[in-house]
Amino acid sequence: QVQLVESGGGLVQAGGSLRLSCAASGRTFSALIMGWFRQTPGKEREFVTRIGPWSGTTTYYTDSVKGRFTISRDNAKNTVYLQMNSLNPEDTAVYYCATPVRLGTWGGAYYWGQGTQVTVSS
Repeated sequence: QVQLVESGGGLVQAGGSLRLSCAASGRTFSALIMGWFRQTPGKEREFVTRIGPWSGTTTYYTDSVKGRFTISRDNAKNTVYLQMNSLNPEDTAVYYCATPVRLGTWGGAYYWGQGTQVTVSS
């Protein structure tokens, strides 16, 4: 059982930056694969990025955010971050933190946070 709470969303101008945080509890955080998804009204939830457990040396990004977004983790704080730079209006969405129910395997069912709204103005 894992509880996830996102924070850091808000309104930012195009070209600006924002850092999202996701605090986890309920399991040994360092063992969790962590990821971020986003969703806009009328569209399916989209995978954004994920980071591997432990030292977090393995990361993956969807093409649309490569070079602009960076996922990282701080195991001492049980927190995963999403640093978003060079934001554009198409990044506007509700961003969700997630981790797989099955330890060590990406995919299948996920635990989800409640989401945090990111709005990028033009």
